[in-house]
Amino acid sequence: MMPNFINKVSVILLSAVLFLSCSSELDFDQVDDFKIEPVLVANLAFFNLRANQIPDDGQAHQIPPDVEEFDVFKNKYLNEDLVKAELNFEIENTMNRGFKVELALIDANDQVLETIHLAVPPYTGGSNIIKYPAEVYEGERLALLKKTVKVGFLVTVEAGTGSISGNLKLKSGAIAYMRFE
Repeated sequence: MMPNFINKVSVILLSAVLFLSCSSELDFDQVDDFKIEPVLVANLAFFNLRANQIPDDGQAHQIPPDVEEFDVFKNKYLNEDLVKAELNFEIENTMNRGFKVELALIDANDQVLETIHLAVPPYTGGSNIIKYPAEVYEGERLALLKKTVKVGFLVTVEAGTGSISGNLKLKSGAIAYMRFE
């Protein structure tokens, strides 16, 4: 009987000690200070213009514009929580002609909000990959970018001599800096 009594008292005392553990007050207001800042990387646009798509008469020509839907900012979270964006462009030219590439950001009323101009020198041998400085969007410029619903490309080939061969390739990407509070 004595061992049974000692076991019961031991269990009660051990249980009591567990309920008397140290604790501090919880501060649930810390949730108000919670902030996460993810960075998203995505492809923006790509095209590959072949020489046989360009009139080969030595004159300057404008390739008909290509306009694509750009509904990225219809996403509520991306629109509200985006604090900065960077657009990056890389062009590879293997043609013996120079080009002008214009990227137009267009709003819902088909108005051009901004045009980004990219000059492309003619191919002269070796590597001809051009990486342009990032277009950074913050503040008012970011607000303008968020109004974009279409992206248009206009490519102009410069005048030159000799037959045209090769390709003009554009790759572009976006880096989005978000803040969720």
